[in-house]
Amino acid sequence: MNSIFVARGSADAIPIWFVTAATYPELRERLDGSARAFADAAGFEPKAGRHLLLPGQNGLGGVLFGLEAAGEARDPFLPGRLPQLLPDGIYRFANEPHDARLAALAFALGSYRFTRYRKSGDRRVKLDLPQSIDRAELDRMVEAVTLARDLINTPANDMGPAELEEAARALAARHGADVRAVVGETLLTGNFPLIHAVGRAGARAPRLIELTWGEGGHPRVTLVGKGVCFDSGGLDIKPENAMLLMKKDMGGAASVLALAHMIMDRGLKVSLTVLIPAVENSISGAAFRPRDVYRARNGLSVEVGNTDAEGRLVLADALALADERAPELLVDIGTLTGAARVALGPDVPPFYTDDEALAAALARHAATENDPLWRLPLWQPYNALLDSKVADLNNVGTGNFAGSIVCALFLKRFVAAAKAWLHVDIYAWTPADKPGRPEGGECQAARALYALLAERYG
Repeated sequence: MNSIFVARGSADAIPIWFVTAATYPELRERLDGSARAFADAAGFEPKAGRHLLLPGQNGLGGVLFGLEAAGEARDPFLPGRLPQLLPDGIYRFANEPHDARLAALAFALGSYRFTRYRKSGDRRVKLDLPQSIDRAELDRMVEAVTLARDLINTPANDMGPAELEEAARALAARHGADVRAVVGETLLTGNFPLIHAVGRAGARAPRLIELTWGEGGHPRVTLVGKGVCFDSGGLDIKPENAMLLMKKDMGGAASVLALAHMIMDRGLKVSLTVLIPAVENSISGAAFRPRDVYRARNGLSVEVGNTDAEGRLVLADALALADERAPELLVDIGTLTGAARVALGPDVPPFYTDDEALAAALARHAATENDPLWRLPLWQPYNALLDSKVADLNNVGTGNFAGSIVCALFLKRFVAAAKAWLHVDIYAWTPADKPGRPEGGECQAARALYALLAERYG
């Protein structure tokens, strides 16, 4: 991927002045006479998100961009609007935005466009980074988010279980990691019955993808990502409006691959394992059925209350495998429940953990990285909602309450030996353009988790 950032000190970099209602009067006086007269004639107001291109002696002389005033809620990604507003050129921050690092990151992330099927024009908007910012760190974050977005945005006809495996192998080859896959009927002999049950109706073979990297003596960190490449809902079929975005149901897999890229590129001192159960939840004569009962990898019998709650089933087998190795940290990420969206909307994924220190650290990094997350409780009394009359547990809760919490409690039944476990219920999609976050597939939770891991194992 070509970096949007250029070598520092570009002599012809066009200045971007960040202004608020409080700072604009002083900056206006510092503009040369013609630029000041142009800004006045244009009626520029230093309100958040407003911009003005200023003339210079040889063309574009600078850019005014409004930020939030004191007392207004701040979006550190607001400068992410700029790449779509500016003509081609090399730009620089002429003064400090609210957070220069996040502004630069948003500038790059706001430049993203998914062009696999339709070219959108070759934009050449570049940023000359401030001296204080680590370009290598920003580049790895941008590459990671771009990887996740590209995977999520790719439709299911070109992003099935095999293609997801190919993406994992390409990433592994880049970083010297190893990959193996348990495919099709070998899932049964390998004791992954839930992954097989969910994926067996699809024309494309289900699989468990495993990527490993790092030295064995380092702390073991295991990432598990839901890789449902398309979710019809199975026999409990979704309505058409709910099925429309189901190419994004592998967003958890995309996010853990993005996180793995950042970990490996930085060279964190961990023994990393990435597990991706990759399936398509389809309808055929082989489809698993409501009220079927399967014995999961860890021995628990699971009654299928709804075939559209398939993500937690495939994650359960992967979590059980991960837990057998007793990692220091076990993280699973998936697009699991509509209940999470009802509670917190598309922008703020809930996370769950019993580890208070881990929860506090992740919340801190989520705020620092502008990668929003919000902790919800593993409310133990709701375990009763998973009771089954014929099996150890049901895959869905009785009633319509607390769907995201009940899903987290289901997954927790498959984790016992890991020193710490964290579950994140993401949406993996931006419904409408936002600064730094174009409409479409979105990488959620990975940057916050990377910051946490870099702090611990850097």
